[in-house]
Amino acid sequence: MLEMNKNFFRWFRHKWKESPLFSTAIALIIMVILQTLVLGFNYDSFGSWFQSWINNWINILRNNAGIGIIALGMTFVIMTAGIDLSVGSTLVATGAFAMILLDTGSKGLLAQIGITGIPAYLIAVLLVLVFGYLLGSLIGVTITKGKTPPFIITLGAMMIFRSVTQQFMQGYNPTVPMDFLQVSNLSIGGYLIMPILYWAIIAYILYYVSKRTVFGRQVIAVGSNEKSAKLSGVNVDKIKVRVYALMGILVSIAAILQVTRIGSMDFANAGRGAEMDAIAAAVVGGTSLMGGRGFIIGTIYGMLIIAVMNNLLNLFGVPPFLREAFKGIIVIGAVLLQRKEKSA
Repeated sequence: MLEMNKNFFRWFRHKWKESPLFSTAIALIIMVILQTLVLGFNYDSFGSWFQSWINNWINILRNNAGIGIIALGMTFVIMTAGIDLSVGSTLVATGAFAMILLDTGSKGLLAQIGITGIPAYLIAVLLVLVFGYLLGSLIGVTITKGKTPPFIITLGAMMIFRSVTQQFMQGYNPTVPMDFLQVSNLSIGGYLIMPILYWAIIAYILYYVSKRTVFGRQVIAVGSNEKSAKLSGVNVDKIKVRVYALMGILVSIAAILQVTRIGSMDFANAGRGAEMDAIAAAVVGGTSLMGGRGFIIGTIYGMLIIAVMNNLLNLFGVPPFLREAFKGIIVIGAVLLQRKEKSA
């Protein structure tokens, strides 16, 4: 028995050090157990307790689906040894564009030309995705052609996109059609799970892309060693532009989800901190800030850890300002573990 315990601990320690997905999954399991204990068991029946447990999880997943989608894109960006600090401002810009297109008032762009209903919704979604693609591509082209660190370009884009959007939307309060809100608020079996389904579908697609496609392998090659990737025939600049374009598309999807969840958007504050949440989820999930390594599944685990942590801190009554401190501790700890693994 003693020998079996030694073997188990030896195996556990090896998996913890060598497999980021394993260590992140263990951390997530611990967080789920803590949340279950905090929710308590003071219910009339197991059925009522389970229903409460399910409702709590649906709320957590639904509220974090948008950031979860952004985090998936951030994983690809970081795998190229890049960073994108502009995602929160891009979310505001694309969200504002969606609302302008669909505004039921006199200023609604699609309503002005007589397009309403489902055709208007489909056109608006398509145009918002294209707009996000263009903003992401612009960032990627500026980084590659300007030979400038992504941190600087995306920091500038962060300030430009939000300030221009605020100036343009000043005094303008567009109204989104109620039917369009069903994109996020359609009930399935009595549950509002549409944002969760979108997140799951996109995660599956990007997992396949990262593992099974040439593009996924090229992203890893660029992040691992840019010079070697060039010598191998990879168009490094093209891959980087595509990655930031993908980021723009995913942010625009998150913007549509936010607009359709609540029917409006606070252009001054919406998306603030989204970049840190997305980076934190990717890093906690094992994606290396040095590039060349990333896990879509790990990012999902990381996002869930952060979401559960925020929920627990809320249940414990921790002030909102201090919650960011806990998030920062988790990110620093994850990066330090990565450095330790690399040196080992």
